[in-house]
Amino acid sequence: MGKFYKDHYDVVIIGGALAGMSACLQLQAFGIKDILILEKHNMPGGLATDFVRNGFEIEATLHEMMSIGKPGERLKVGQFFDDMGVNIDWLPVPECYRAVLPNSGIDITLHDGYDTMAREIDAQVPGTYEQVHELMLLCRRVYDSLNYLSTHEMGKVQMLLKHPDFVKTLGYTATEVLESLKIPPKVIEMLTPYWIYVGNRMDDLPFTIYAFLMADYFTGSYVCRGFSHEMSMKLQAKCEENGAQYEFNQEVEKILVKDGKVYGVRTARGDEIHCDYVISGPYPNKVYSQMIEPLSEVPEGAIKMVNGRKLAVAPVSVIMLLDGTPEENGIMNYSTFSGTTMDTNKIWENYSNLTEPYNYITTICLNYANPGSTPEGMTQVSITALVPIDPWLEVKEEEYFDLKRRLADEMIQSYIDQVGHVDFRSRIHEFEVTSPVTISHYVGAWKGQIYGYLHSMSDHAVARKQMVSEDHFIDGLEFAGAHGLSGDGMGPQVTNGRAAAKFVKEDMEKKEAKGK
Repeated sequence: MGKFYKDHYDVVIIGGALAGMSACLQLQAFGIKDILILEKHNMPGGLATDFVRNGFEIEATLHEMMSIGKPGERLKVGQFFDDMGVNIDWLPVPECYRAVLPNSGIDITLHDGYDTMAREIDAQVPGTYEQVHELMLLCRRVYDSLNYLSTHEMGKVQMLLKHPDFVKTLGYTATEVLESLKIPPKVIEMLTPYWIYVGNRMDDLPFTIYAFLMADYFTGSYVCRGFSHEMSMKLQAKCEENGAQYEFNQEVEKILVKDGKVYGVRTARGDEIHCDYVISGPYPNKVYSQMIEPLSEVPEGAIKMVNGRKLAVAPVSVIMLLDGTPEENGIMNYSTFSGTTMDTNKIWENYSNLTEPYNYITTICLNYANPGSTPEGMTQVSITALVPIDPWLEVKEEEYFDLKRRLADEMIQSYIDQVGHVDFRSRIHEFEVTSPVTISHYVGAWKGQIYGYLHSMSDHAVARKQMVSEDHFIDGLEFAGAHGLSGDGMGPQVTNGRAAAKFVKEDMEKKEAKGK
């Protein structure tokens, strides 16, 4: 009988989620084939998955994928999938979002296309077309610059000459730039809803990140016809087709290090597997505090780095399958942001406790993007708040289930009162409530995180890129996940995986050159 593992691999990837599989495909494209992926669960994809209840398939997490683009006009993530031969059946979402803010007198639905959305806002707030359209063009220029600079090195003078808008706005928050453009407060509220997808207040959100988000989403977003699980299964199949070894139910407990260099991993069942590089899906927090063996190999700088970074937001979601069509249930849009305020400081303060109803939620009805997502005459809908993790760390076990039920009821009531005006609770066919605890339990993500580290003026994608070499503490160890350079979301996870592969390739080339 042959051995389960080979004696040695070029690269071991811990975690077969989107980032890990994207790293694998990128390494294979570079010509690096000797790769082992170790996944602790019995299916690929991590959070890019679905679940089945009583014969019904239900999307678990994906709201929409950014950076895909139309066929023939692909953006970077969509182009990567195409280049790698991962053929996903992408379905465009019908609108960017509907924002319903009764206290501000706002009920607006915005569609993709910079000109289109600017005219939709102008129809409600006349005389603002030029300002909004110019803002979106500015966002696009910053977006294009960030994409270029993420793969190209450039001096300060060149940056100033070739990417002036990127440089000019780099040190400012989203709030500061929007106010400097003299955009009216009501319009700023209409342009703010997406803040939740990066999870930080507009007053501390770098305009660079806001610009990237707005430029990308208003180009148009997509979902998979076969739910996010389709994406995961096709990525896994392609990794294996290209020669990677992919093993399920294999949890890695230790990353083995000697004299500052990785030399292997040890699994929970006791297999010691040797390699030259490890790409880690687990967060640096867990790796540097629990997984490096021996812990004496963890440099002091690594602990300072993870202690200096703040964890971002985590989801509280109510996921439902309802009897009746979306219209019958009072659900008229694919994506709806609603609440009593769009002041992100007030929302953040509200989200930071568990004693009052959430004052801002996002609701997704998958039927409008993917009509085949349910049997005819049924509705698949989720209501989500993306909240700081801190209050959840204090929840006692005996309080947990009552807390989930209360929050779920409050979130449903909020949507009914502010948006739908149809009480669909008697029509609930299947019902799940997820929390940071759920994520931690099923996926093992550090403290239930899905969004990595908080984007702030002192720590965001641009700053992280500048600190790459300083944040590289153990030779041969790279990280790929929501905690990577590009931050949160499924699209950025793909980008983070590719970045980790690039770092491995560059290090291999340097060592080969030195050897010669």
